Amino acid sequence: MPSNDFVRTVSRNFRVLVIGGSYGGLSAALTLIDLSQGRLPRFNCNPDAKAPTHRIPIQITVVDKRDGYFHLIGSPKALACEKFAPEAWTRFQDIPGLKCPELKFIQGSVSSVDFNAKVANIVDAETNSNRTEPYDYLIAGSGLRRSFPTVPQSLRRDEFLKEARQHMTDVKEAREGVVIVGGGAVGVEMAAELKILNPDQKITLIHSRKRLLSSEPLPDEFAERVGTILRDTGVEVILGQRVIETTAVDGKNGTRTWDLTLSDGQKLRTGHVLNAVSRSVPTSTYLPKEVLNEEGYIKVHRSLQFSGAVPNAEHHWAVGDLTEWEGIKRCGGAMHMGHYAAMNIHQHMLAECTGGKPEYQTLEPFPSVMGLALGKTAVSYIPSEGTRDGEDLMKSLFGKDMGHTICWNYMRLGEACKA
Repeated sequence: MPSNDFVRTVSRNFRVLVIGGSYGGLSAALTLIDLSQGRLPRFNCNPDAKAPTHRIPIQITVVDKRDGYFHLIGSPKALACEKFAPEAWTRFQDIPGLKCPELKFIQGSVSSVDFNAKVANIVDAETNSNRTEPYDYLIAGSGLRRSFPTVPQSLRRDEFLKEARQHMTDVKEAREGVVIVGGGAVGVEMAAELKILNPDQKITLIHSRKRLLSSEPLPDEFAERVGTILRDTGVEVILGQRVIETTAVDGKNGTRTWDLTLSDGQKLRTGHVLNAVSRSVPTSTYLPKEVLNEEGYIKVHRSLQFSGAVPNAEHHWAVGDLTEWEGIKRCGGAMHMGHYAAMNIHQHMLAECTGGKPEYQTLEPFPSVMGLALGKTAVSYIPSEGTRDGEDLMKSLFGKDMGHTICWNYMRLGEACKA
C-alpha cells in the first residue's frame, strides 16, 4: 500500500447498502473496503494497476435473510454430508475477513426502495421490526429465490444443520430408494452425491426431456458425458418421462412410500421423492418495475449500473444472478461482477470528491461454460477445450469441498480485516 504521504483522505463520507451477502455482495463490499483505504483490491488481476491515491471514508451495510455466508454451489453436498454441512455455512460474525469497522450486517430483507430519497425500507429479522436505511449507493445482489432441495430454506446456521440432518435421515431410511425429479445441474449433482454417500441406497433420476441439462446452452456431448458418469456411479437415469402423478402409500409402523406414475404409464415405487425442477424466481420485488425486465431481472449497463428510467440510476448497481445478463451465471461470475461494480462505484465516488470524470470498467457477456461435481468425478465444458472429465479435474475445479475453500480463499474471508 502507498505511504500516507501519497494518499489523500477526502472529507466526504459515503454510505453503501449491499442487498445480499453471497458471492457478489461480499465481493463488492470487500473490494470497496480495499479501494477506500488506498489499497489495490484483493481481486486485482491487472499487473499494471496502481493503488488509489485517495482514502474515502465509507460505511457499508449488508442486508441478508441468512445469518451467514452459505456456499451455495456446495448445496447438494452440504445437505447430504454430515461432515461438510457445518463447514458450508459460517455466520457473518464468525468470519475474520468481515470484522471491519466499515462493515455491518443486518439479518433481514429489503421491502422497498425510494430512489428519490435513496432510502431502503428493511424488515429486521432480529428485532422483528421495520427500519429505514439511508444510502448513497445501493448494490442489489440478493439473487434468486430457490426452493428445497436446491438450497436449504433455513435462515440461521443452527436451523440449517437440523434441516440437513433431517434430509440425511430421510435419504438413509427411505425404503424402495430415492427418486430425484429433474435432470438440471442441481438434479445431476444431487443424484451423484447421494449415491456416493449412500452406496447401498437405490438412487433414480427422472428427467422429462430426452437429454440431461436440456435448458442449458451446451453441446449434446456434455450432457451425454454427464449421463454416462451418473450411470457408472450407480444412478439409474430415466429420460423423456414426466412424473404425472405421485401417490402416498402408508405402510406398517408409520412407514410411507410413494407410487409414481410416469407419462408412458410406467409405475415406480420409492421411499423418498426430491423435486429438483422448481423454477428459480428473482428476489427483486423491492425494486420498481421500471428497472426490471418481464421476468424480474434487473436491467443494467455493461458497467453494472441500473439502466432503467428511475431517479438516481447512477447510484444503483446490480450483481450476480439478479442481473439481466447473457451467458451461464456461476459463482465466479458473481464475484467478478461484485469486483467490477465496486471499482466503478469507487470511480463515481472519486469523481464526486475531486470533480473529475469516472472511468468505468465494462463487462462482457459470460461464456457458455459449466463445471459439474458428480461424486468423485467432475465434468466441464469450455468452448476452447470441449468436454472434459475426471477425478483430477474434480480436484482442480472443486477441491475436496465443492469449491468452498477456493471461494473462501479467493475472497480472503479467513484473513483478518486490515486497518
